[in-house]
Parts: sequence; structure tokens; C-alpha cells
Amino acid sequence: MAKRGSRQKLKWRAMDLHIHTPVSSDYQQPDVTYLQILQQAEVQGLDIIAITDHNSITGYRQMLEEIEQLELLKKLNRLLPEEEVRLKEFNRLMKKLLVLPGIEFTATFGFHILGIFPLEKPVREIEHLLLSLQIDAGLLDEGSPTVGATTDVLTAYRLINEAGGLVIAAHANSSNGVAMRGFRFGGQTKIAYTQDPNLHALEVTDLEQKGRRTTAAFFNGTKPEYPRRMHCIQGSDAHRLTSDTQRQKNFGVGDRATEVLLPEVSFQAIKDLFLRNDFARTRPRRHKEQPYFDFIQAAREEGPNIIQDFHESMTVRGGHLYAIISDICSFANTNGGTLYIGLNADPKSTVVGITNPSKLISQLEKEITKRISPPLACTIDVQKTGGKDVLRVLVPRCDEPPCAVDDNKIYVRSESETELAVRDEIVDLVMRTQKTRQEVTIPAPDEAKTAALPLTEEAVPTADDADDTPPRTGVEIVSVEVRRGTRYYTVRDLRNENVVKNVTRTSARRLWHYAISRFAKIPDDLSGVNVEWHGQLGLLRKHKHGKIQRYDLIQRSPDKNRFYFGVTDDGIHGAWKKVVGSEDA
Repeated sequence: MAKRGSRQKLKWRAMDLHIHTPVSSDYQQPDVTYLQILQQAEVQGLDIIAITDHNSITGYRQMLEEIEQLELLKKLNRLLPEEEVRLKEFNRLMKKLLVLPGIEFTATFGFHILGIFPLEKPVREIEHLLLSLQIDAGLLDEGSPTVGATTDVLTAYRLINEAGGLVIAAHANSSNGVAMRGFRFGGQTKIAYTQDPNLHALEVTDLEQKGRRTTAAFFNGTKPEYPRRMHCIQGSDAHRLTSDTQRQKNFGVGDRATEVLLPEVSFQAIKDLFLRNDFARTRPRRHKEQPYFDFIQAAREEGPNIIQDFHESMTVRGGHLYAIISDICSFANTNGGTLYIGLNADPKSTVVGITNPSKLISQLEKEITKRISPPLACTIDVQKTGGKDVLRVLVPRCDEPPCAVDDNKIYVRSESETELAVRDEIVDLVMRTQKTRQEVTIPAPDEAKTAALPLTEEAVPTADDADDTPPRTGVEIVSVEVRRGTRYYTVRDLRNENVVKNVTRTSARRLWHYAISRFAKIPDDLSGVNVEWHGQLGLLRKHKHGKIQRYDLIQRSPDKNRFYFGVTDDGIHGAWKKVVGSEDA
């Protein structure tokens, strides 16, 4: 059943969930008080902050103890005038700000993880959690970022989540971040560290930047090996009260904050947001003179892809409504996604917009409920861009695929296209449901034991650097067989490794048809073919499909050459970067 999104009660709130105090041993202004930190948060216009000292909850505890001591002195009628002023200021600010307890935990290999907890979480329980994470009892008050051997990243995620905390990868794209920048190994480990279900969000340092090379763009769900789209936020990581005038990126409280669209200022509201697939409710906080980020215009600049598409109209005539329904079905059967209705994908064209949004939402809700099975909990709301109203449809990934339109039409998303699923794809969707059920019912191995295995270069698959692994998008022509004069091809979808047999040129969908046509023109003797070789890897052709750059590639081997067609930049990795001339080769 479709759910109608409501924004009437939502309000943008400013938050900084990464603030240190003098308890952290690397704090740069040891004379700063807890009251000054709260006052600076108010000056910066923050609504929510979290105290996150290194491997310690002592800073937050000392702040509460200071307030409790002042309250006791007041009760005993022993408050000095300056103490009375300080208590009143504490009470005023604690009512105005949501000040959450937190930690910045140092996992094995130095990776930093933020754990943020609700107000009602007892400090002693957080200290017990730190002990469970292998922080030495003698170091609980030290606030040191280096605490020796502790707990691996995945176990830390799980324990913090099980303790009721928000799990956020601190400065994920920078030093000590789980995105593992600068590591020459660890492809599969990086995937696990950034896609784990116990991880709620990534804190990044480039949230205000645009383009496909930003961290948020990398983790937007279009990468085959990173299918889970991640919420990305920013925080000051303040180790001082105000910014350092000598060092530009040495931030003070609230200097790098995030705005979140919440129904109320509460821990639960933040957690609910991070558990949803609405990625338009977080944005970098900007100064008043800076324009706010138009996420719909940014989506148009990206264009249609495996997780988003655009429709100008929703009329029955012309098949526009059915195209929307089939897109919703395809997103549900693939990775989930977002549809925008009332505009096309060209970022330079005028937004058409919609009229009578309530009527259109009711119509679309009815169509989704009536035509798509099993029931699919989409969220539909109204957004503004270019001065016009447009509809946004948030489509979740189907829990029990395949989803079907009118009981018998099963669609899948193939890069930027929606296609009818073929037999082998339908089988794979059914197997996905069976696998999910087995994961729920069959006990998992002892995760603590397996996750704690030492991380070594020999033990970690080097998926990001391997020369002999295929690209991760596009189509591979696996084999061809002639039966009664007709060529039947076996193709492999490189994004999900699905193998589809018995594909003919006439039955092939668009990308498959292109691959088959190009493959048929390649002779057995490659000496006459123009190939740009880089060792055993080669570039056959470089071309654009709309705004998307695509590559036809070859991989030479003693037994049989392998051919890959329609590969996009998202699928290029390792040594393939040099083959295509990628910027980050």
C-alpha cells in the first residue's frame, strides 16, 4: 500500500553530532568549559549536538555532574551569585538544545566510529559498552584516540546498535575513516564497513561539494558493489571552541553542521530519519548568503539511472501512467529508487510541474495498490523545484520479489531502462526471496569470532585492485550457439552476475541487443581490430548513450577472450581505470 508523505509538521533543524570536550586528550583549548560549548552551539544556531569524546563518556558525565552539583548547592541554599548565574544559563541552554551523549570509538586498525545515544541512556551503561568494546578500564577517563587493540569495526557497529545507539562512521572519507582511503587493499572489507546493516549513516567531509566524485555520490546506490544507499551527514569534529584562524579546516563547534528535516527535536526522530529511504531530508547547513541545495535539480543533472527516473506526465492516454507503474515495479525488484513526476530529465529544460497534487497522489496510490503485488509501501509527496510542484515517489526494495504488475508482468531495472524480466531473471528474483528467508531462519555463525579474525593483506580480497576481475556494469557475451539457423546467446549482467540464456537478437532488450550486434562484428582474428591494449586488458570502443559514458572492453586470456559491452563509469575499477583513461587511474 502506498503511503502519503506529509511535510506540514516537519521543520529543518541544525545539528552537529561530533563535538569533543577537554576530556579528549587532543583537545586544543583545555580551559574551555562545558557551558562555553553549549553557549557556542547556541551562537551557531544549532538545535542538536552530541558530545563525542575519544573512547570516553567522561566529558558528558562531568557536564551532568556539574549541573547536579549546582542544583544541590541551590537546594542547600549555598549557591554563590556567579554559580546561580551559571546554573540558570545551564538550565536555559539544556532546554533550548538537545544535548545527546556519545562516544567516538577507535576500532581496530584505527577506524573511528561515532555512537550517539538517547538522553535516557544511563552513563554507566555507555561505560559498560566501552568495556565491552575492549577499552581498558584504566583508560575510560583518558579520552585518548589511541587505546591499543580494541574491537573490529563490524562487531562495534553491532554492539553500539544493540545498545540502542546511532552508529555513524566518523569522517568516513578521511583519515581513520571506514571508506579506507589510502589503503592499497581491502575491497571487500571496505564494502562490508560501509554497507553493514548496523551502520546508520556516514559522516563525510565533502557534503557541500557537488559532482559524481563526492562521497555521497559514491554511496548513492548506483555502484554495483555498494547497492545500499547511505545517509551522509557532516559534523565539525570540533577539538576547540571556535575555528582556528590559522588552519582553515580546524573547525569549532557548529562550523560544519548538518540540517535535518524532523517532526520534532528528539533522538528518536533522528534515528527514524536514518532508517528511512528519504534522502532529501538531510542537507549541509549553509550560511544565509548561500543558496540551499536543490536536490531535484541535482538529480536531473545526474540523469536517469538504476535508482531514479523522471516523467513529465501521469496521464492514462499515451501510456504515461503505465510507464510510471512499471518503473515502480522495476525499482522494487532491483534496488529501490525514486521517481519524479512533473518534469523531464533534462536539467536545462523548464519544469512542467503538476496541478492538483492531492488528486494525482490519490490516483497513483490507488493504481499502486490495485496493480502491483505483493503490496508495496511506497511514499508519495509533493516537492518544489523551479517554482513548480512535482511529485516524488520513494520506492522501497521489495522484501519478497518478484513484484508484478497486473499479476503477470514482472519488470526489472537495467541501468537507466525499465525492462520486462526474462525467465532467468525471474528465477533469480524468486531465489532472492528464498535466500532472505533462509537468512532469517538459519542461525548465523558466531559473528564475533569471525569478525575478530586479523585483517591482513593476504586475508582480505583485493577487489578494488584486481586486474583479472571483470567490470561491474554492462553485459558480457558468454557464449553463442546456433540452432536451426538462429543464434542463441548467453549473456551475463555484470552488475548482479545474473546469467541469461537463449537470448536472440530479436528478443534482446536494448543493451543486450547492442552487445550482441557489436559482438557479431568482431572477427576471431583480432589482429585487424583496433584495440587500445593495456597488458591483457583492452578498449574496443568508447561512446556516449545520452549523458552516460560507456565502454566496450576486452580481456585477453589463453583459453578464450572475454568481451564486455556498455560498461559505465560505475563499473570501472582497478586496472580498468587505466584502460578507459579514468581521472582517478
